[in-house]
Amino acid sequence: MEENYDLIIVGAGPIGLACAIEAKRNNLSYLIIEKGALTNSLYNYPLYMTFFSTAERLEIGEIPFNCISPKPGRQEALEYYRNIHKYFNFNLHLYEEVLDITKNDKAEFDIKTNKNNYSSKNVVLATGFYDIPNMMNIEGEDLPKVHHYYKEAHPYSFQNVVVVGANNSSVDAALECYRKGANVTMIIRGEGFTKNLKYWVRPDIENRIAEGSIKAYFNSTIISINEESVSVKTPNEELEIENDTVLALTGYHPNFDFLQKLGITLSNDELKTPNYNTTTMETNVNGLYLAGVVCGGMLTNIWFIENSRVHAKQIVEAILAKQNAN
Repeated sequence: MEENYDLIIVGAGPIGLACAIEAKRNNLSYLIIEKGALTNSLYNYPLYMTFFSTAERLEIGEIPFNCISPKPGRQEALEYYRNIHKYFNFNLHLYEEVLDITKNDKAEFDIKTNKNNYSSKNVVLATGFYDIPNMMNIEGEDLPKVHHYYKEAHPYSFQNVVVVGANNSSVDAALECYRKGANVTMIIRGEGFTKNLKYWVRPDIENRIAEGSIKAYFNSTIISINEESVSVKTPNEELEIENDTVLALTGYHPNFDFLQKLGITLSNDELKTPNYNTTTMETNVNGLYLAGVVCGGMLTNIWFIENSRVHAKQIVEAILAKQNAN
């Protein structure tokens, strides 16, 4: 039997959970549908990742996030959001994937998943961006030794590891692999590291490069990846670097095809910014809302937990205003 709701939330990350809290507090019937584990993206973060934000900036539902150090790690965050679910007892379906969302003749949404069918007056997409890597589109990228996700350093101990990227995940991986005995080379397209690099990490990576413990080629790109080496173009020459593993940590992006399939228009530039109202978070599709990092298109570094928690209240207030108007 098809179930009907005031609100269906796609994604059980912190912002999706925040939306559910607001729905519950305002007596809206709701359901969260998540294709993976609770806070699936956080679960897939590197084991020893430390957040840039302090604990209180990661809180949702006015529930304190208590941890020993000011900046929590992945394990503490998972514990916190598990406890959030225990406290609020969300209506939550895990390991259920949304396949399609269409408007019906009642101007409501029909939601089809791999397990069931639902209908809802409103839908929130809080789907994040961590599922689809930014590909380098070079020969050899499909080799088994190439990884677009990084979990921990141990498998790469005593290996020749190339790390691609200049962001926090790339620097964390390079430092951890180096300290577990890997021979690490970084390939960085720009002149330096991202300006958003964690301030306590920057001196470490810069000093390791300066002393020669980690090699780094700036203004450089990988041309191709081979079974036993990578070909790199630097400003001065092309190099063949002996290599066992490539960690291509070049970032990720939202599922733009899915957004467009639902009728959401994207900007006509490389940023692919979705069309939404910044006050209500409603897209150009009536009743379809965005929350969290998915709002930024390719600019996945402008929205994060601490500054997108407010999306939950904006969305529920907009839904309530529509109900009251009717």
